[in-house]
Formats: sequence, C-alpha cells, structure tokens
Amino acid sequence: MSSGTVYVIGAGLSGLSASIALMKSGARVVLIEGAGQAGGRCRSYRDPVLNQTIDNGNHLILSGNHATFNYLHAIGSADRLAGPEQARFPFMDVRTGARWTVAPNDGPIAWWVLSPKRRVPATSIGEYLAIAKLLAAPPDSRIDDVIGCRGNLWQRLLRPLLLAALNTEPEAASAGLAAAVLRETLVKGGRAYRPRLAVPHLGSTFIDPALECLKREGAEVRFGARLRHIAFAGARVTSLHFADGPITLSGSDRVVLATPAWVTADLLPDVHTPTAFRSIVNAHFTSVPPPGAPLMLGLIGGTAEWVFAFADRISVTVSGADALVDREREDLAKTLWCDVAAAHTVSPELPPWQVVKERRATFAATPEQGRRRAKAETRWANLFLAGDWTDTGLPATIEGAVRSGNRAAELALRAPAR
Repeated sequence: MSSGTVYVIGAGLSGLSASIALMKSGARVVLIEGAGQAGGRCRSYRDPVLNQTIDNGNHLILSGNHATFNYLHAIGSADRLAGPEQARFPFMDVRTGARWTVAPNDGPIAWWVLSPKRRVPATSIGEYLAIAKLLAAPPDSRIDDVIGCRGNLWQRLLRPLLLAALNTEPEAASAGLAAAVLRETLVKGGRAYRPRLAVPHLGSTFIDPALECLKREGAEVRFGARLRHIAFAGARVTSLHFADGPITLSGSDRVVLATPAWVTADLLPDVHTPTAFRSIVNAHFTSVPPPGAPLMLGLIGGTAEWVFAFADRISVTVSGADALVDREREDLAKTLWCDVAAAHTVSPELPPWQVVKERRATFAATPEQGRRRAKAETRWANLFLAGDWTDTGLPATIEGAVRSGNRAAELALRAPAR
C-alpha cells in the first residue's frame, strides 16, 4: 500500500464506503463533502412540517446485497434493518381490491412457481420463462426487445420490481441491467432477496455510524467544502481547489472522486458520464399504520407504487416519476394518500404530509446511457471514480454505490507512488 493521504471527495454512500474500506486497510483518509451533511441521496433529516425525522426516500435492501451488509457490519449497524424472515412480497390492485402475496422458496430451484398459492395469481408456469429469456439477453438490448411486456406476470410482478430496481420505464430499460438484478435475486432463491428496510431511519443505519467510525479511527471529515477545480500535470492530479484554497498533493497522495455524474462531468469534461436521469417521488404521512400492515406493500393500478409502514409514519415511493415530478405538491399528496387509504383501509382524510422530489435520482437505465458509464480507473494514475452511476454492472442502487466505493478504494490502495 502506498503511503500518503487518500482524499475522498463526496460523502454519499459511495464516498463513505470508499472511506471505510480505505480506513480498514490502514490508509490515511480525508473525506470532503460539499454539502453540510453526509448521505447524498440516502439521508435523513428533521422535517419541520411533520416535526419528525424522515428519509429523503425509501431505499430497499435485499438480503443478498453482500457489499451493503459488509459495509453495515464494518460500521456496526447491520442490526438496524427490519424485514420478514422469508422473501414475501404482498401486493394489492387498487382498482379491484384484489390482494396476493408472492412467496418464493429459499433455494435456487424455484419450485414456488409450481404452486398457485405462491406465484402471481392468474399466471401460468410458462410465463415464467420470460425470466430465463432476460437472463440470456444481449446486454445492450432493451427489455421489450427480449420479452413481451404484457400479461399478468409482467403487470403484477416483473414490471413493478424492475421499475423499482432500474428507476426507468422497464420496457425501454436495459435488459443487461435487468438480468444483473435477476441473477442476484430470483436466480439465487428467496434467501437472496428477503426485503430489508433501515429502521428507524437511513441516517441512523447507513450514515451516522459510518461518520462515527471514521472519526473514531482518526479520519478527517470536512463539510461545506465544494470542489471547484482539479489541476493536473501529465498523468497525475496535482491539486484540488476549494473556495478556501487549494490542497496540493504529494507524489503518494491519491483521490477518490465520489460525486454525482453531472458534478463529475463538470470537473472532468473528457470523462464520459450519463446525461439522462430519472426522478423519484416520495411522500411521508404522519399516520400510524393499522395493526398487521405489512412493512412493504406493492400497489398495482394506482399512482403510488410501494407503501412502507413504519412505526410512526406511512411512506410512499413512486419510481420513474418524471410524469409526476412537476405536479403541485398538495395535489400529489392527496392522490398518493387516496391509494394508501384504499390499501390500508384507513380514513381518506389527508393527514400531515411531506412530499420529497428527487429530480435526478438515478441515471436512466437504458442501453444508451449504460454505454456512458465510466470505469473506476481513469487515465490519471492517482484519480479513481466512485458512484452508483459508474460501471458497476448494476443499476443505480445502494448495493451499486457501495460496490463502487469498494472498487475505487481497492484501486487507490494499489496505486504506486510517483
């Protein structure tokens, strides 16, 4: 391992995971974040309207997300996730009131599709061959090039799951990324995709313990310092320029740039980054869920897509929400609560609410944008990229963000000094 300092720019999950991996390997770490807090798009905050701590969005973890669980174990918060003991996915069609639960078995031999009680209602065994077709799809193809995007299996399971994972209209999304998701979930059996949520909040699970761990181990963490310019000489970064002055790098210093794609594009104009993004809309309601409400409920046929029942609130997520993001916030809250009231049989009267819009939540998971994802390595010997938008092989998920940070840290640790 080279001596010197590793400067990690950006304290989202990719930057935090890179910092933790570097620190655990004995590197000297300086983590610098332009905002006043860590977490990026995975954060919690005290909302003055609700007088509650809420998450900016509802981020689902799956039991097979090994990099994510390793990160949580490293920072001491792996016990702050909640979810069912087995892979269970309850759904409701808000148009008809029909309810069902998809109940995969734990092992990789998917015998659950043989059971009408476990599979999606009104589906035949033959429909599940669509999963095999996706797994064998050319990586640069669209999903609708590979399978017919219709029928009950598509509408009642595959489409909602892929929309949540890809945050892009599944029909036009990358079949390669869809296959990557399926290989790590459905193919491995239910034990790999038991749903998990951070409880009580994202910050208390993913962010605060990481910052405490870094500070405890001697890492330096700075907030409110936005990187404005990177200077180069030949094949190396020589200095990092902030509003309060530059940091001059020694020959053994390295940089992990863990910034959003559009920020990276400004700092490194000749590095390819995604240029199209998709929105996510989340709504939080101060309403105690009714007894027996599932932690996560998928809705079909409404505006809300997933309803999450926390101890002190009900939250809603709508992925691929470009058609909604410009709607007036109260109108959105009323529409989404109408779906919640139908799903949980609660009063239709709108409780205190907050709507959070992420206009550039993820890159568009299309084949075209996939080709613009940069590798962690750059042409500069001491500069490495991290972020869920980089070429992780996965869509823009927490697991992808953590893996990107781990990869950048691995490369930084191997980088030779000048």
